[in-house]
Amino acid sequence: MFRKLMAAFGAGVEVDTVLRNPQVRPGETLQGEVRFKGGSSDHRVDAITIDFTAVVEVEYGDSEGHRTFSFLRSQVSGPFHLGAGQSHSLPFAIPVPWETPVSAIAGRPLPGMRLGVATELALAGALDKGDLDPLYVNPLPEQEYLLAALDRMGFGFKRADLEAGTLRGSHMPFYQEIEYYAGPEWRRYFNELELTFIAGPSSMDVVLEADTRGGFLTSSHDVYNRFQVRYGEHPGSVEQSLRAGLEAMARRRGWF
Repeated sequence: MFRKLMAAFGAGVEVDTVLRNPQVRPGETLQGEVRFKGGSSDHRVDAITIDFTAVVEVEYGDSEGHRTFSFLRSQVSGPFHLGAGQSHSLPFAIPVPWETPVSAIAGRPLPGMRLGVATELALAGALDKGDLDPLYVNPLPEQEYLLAALDRMGFGFKRADLEAGTLRGSHMPFYQEIEYYAGPEWRRYFNELELTFIAGPSSMDVVLEADTRGGFLTSSHDVYNRFQVRYGEHPGSVEQSLRAGLEAMARRRGWF
């Protein structure tokens, strides 16, 4: 994936970013190369930084909007002299945070998710950041087990988005919600289900939220469940934990 960043500040400096593996998983390493070429005169480059970004839904009073959050910055170069017309390249290898949201399923973009990688050039005391290269983050195996189990249960994908805020146990300024229409077995209990992953190096927490159906004398309300999945668990065990969480919510034993 090539992207010409700019002819910086009229200096004629050109930068291309090449991602070797734009399809990654949380915990893996994003590898690439920053290629740059000097303009018609010598310049001092202060730094080159790779920035991971995400478009997040935020609330502004009674309305909602979107804002771009930076959730990882990695400097790939400190100060150096860039001679006129000279070409250089810098390889980089950046660990992808465990809590990075899922933005692709089976290599295909997940609707509603916008993650990107930007290359920031600090030149002559000023900054310029180019357009984003999309970053496709596929699920961890255990996340795939859960998504596949929901599919088998007849849950229908509705949408995915990122919400501003930090959940317990998380280090991110936002969290992902993957929303589903309830499957046939669960429709008498709730209308929709929201799924959130809080992943770490050896395990992840799974947060479920559902809106229960109101009865003749009761109103609908949200119920929650949270359980842990360790990496390496058998897919059947992961599905059992999911079912147990859904059953607990169906009995309206919510928390949070």
